[in-house]
Amino acid sequence: MSEKENEHVYLTRIILDVLKPHEPSIDMLGIELVKLDGANVTGVNITLDEVDVKTQSVKMIIEGKSLNYPLIRRKLESLNCAIHSLDQVVCGDTKVEYIETPQD
Repeated sequence: MSEKENEHVYLTRIILDVLKPHEPSIDMLGIELVKLDGANVTGVNITLDEVDVKTQSVKMIIEGKSLNYPLIRRKLESLNCAIHSLDQVVCGDTKVEYIETPQD
């Protein structure tokens, strides 16, 4: 087995579309994720997208060296959040940024 095949590749950024109740607030939600033991979250950006009577739609950018997505997902579910979609995944040592193409 080559050295490259034996390396572990880790998630370094995920972008989620999340439906959440009004509580917890987005600041508390971010703090909960950064404090989550074993999730390896080093930074969170949560942007309010839409507000309804009982819910809020938010876009979450979560970064870390080796994100534990299953643990992050379970934490969000325990806070009554529903992940609508996993919109972006970045993994590896280099952050590859999205570039618009003529088809976009």
